[in-house]
Amino acid sequence: MLGSDPDTFEHATLASYAMRSSASQGRAYPEPEHPFRLAFQRDRDRIIHCSAFRRLEYKTQVFVNHEGDYYRTRLTHTMETAQITRTLARALSLNEDLAEAIALAHDLGHTPFGHAGEWALNPLMEPHGGFDHNAQSLRIVDLLEERYPNFPGLNLSWEVREGIVKHSGRYDRPQALEFDPQQAPCIEAQLVDYADEIAYNAHDIDDGLESGMLRLEDLQGAALWAESLAATRRRYPNLEFPLCRYAAVRYLIDMMVTDLACWVREQISRHRIDSIDAVRAHYPRLVDFSPPMAEKNQALKATLKEHLYTHYRVTRMAMKARKVVTGLFEAYMAEPRQMPPDGRRQTGTDSPARMVADYIAGLTDRSALDEYRKLYDPLERV
Repeated sequence: MLGSDPDTFEHATLASYAMRSSASQGRAYPEPEHPFRLAFQRDRDRIIHCSAFRRLEYKTQVFVNHEGDYYRTRLTHTMETAQITRTLARALSLNEDLAEAIALAHDLGHTPFGHAGEWALNPLMEPHGGFDHNAQSLRIVDLLEERYPNFPGLNLSWEVREGIVKHSGRYDRPQALEFDPQQAPCIEAQLVDYADEIAYNAHDIDDGLESGMLRLEDLQGAALWAESLAATRRRYPNLEFPLCRYAAVRYLIDMMVTDLACWVREQISRHRIDSIDAVRAHYPRLVDFSPPMAEKNQALKATLKEHLYTHYRVTRMAMKARKVVTGLFEAYMAEPRQMPPDGRRQTGTDSPARMVADYIAGLTDRSALDEYRKLYDPLERV
């Protein structure tokens, strides 16, 4: 592509319903185009190099960091989601760079301690507009990252920003009004929601079994896992755990990804989707599992909720997380000068509460625990 029109490759390889860089609505702060790196590729790279992305390494997925080195973190979950997203995008002749950029940014706004941290912070922020990790991800890339001299945030393309805040299927967030809540996002963004589910279903089974919090008999009622395990044992009758578990998890991922790609392709054909405008007009979205797979997926998620996500050890850590996040919020709201200088940064007309929420959401599990000890343990050095 060097020395030629950088859009040539996209026009030659992408489907008519894919999002092309040349059709982007651009950036909030205009920048000259690169001679051979397309806009969404540059967005992906900016996300990978930002500080919020690096902090995901020490943020909880299900198991808190200090519980062991084996378990997924928010960063490894993001990487697995991005890999699945890219596979789906390629299978459907979509824009892989755009899809991957959205996937890599989709969890940037998560608090420490995973969803437990968000569930603690949201009610505390209710009088101040609430807290939602998808909206926070957009806030990070728009405002909070400081890496460039000419603009705040990362100055990402409009379509990446839209995908960050609308990929999950909820289009009516106040932060999404810029992106027309009555229109669906591009297919590349819609895929991320399902790649996210596939990734966490698979790795939560793997991590749950490894931890001992999940037992094979707990999963017997989940048809997706039963099919995956049975197929693995037919192919490798003498294979022992954990190799059998790894193979079954891979089979599960492949089965769900294949179903999703085939069903989306069928929907595109059935509804005669031939442009990005047709994608946006198909409200609320085109992407979904086939009905049988969707039913099995819901059953698997219910099984994981019953036997893993509400396990007493996970519940105990969730309650600790709520106590830590609540304690930090109350202390900083009582006296914001307890936050370090780089945390006392308000943008525009933001309230002091939003400043506090930005700081807490940016903490890792480890730094949140350290801050809590410094605030509440009189013997801890501050």
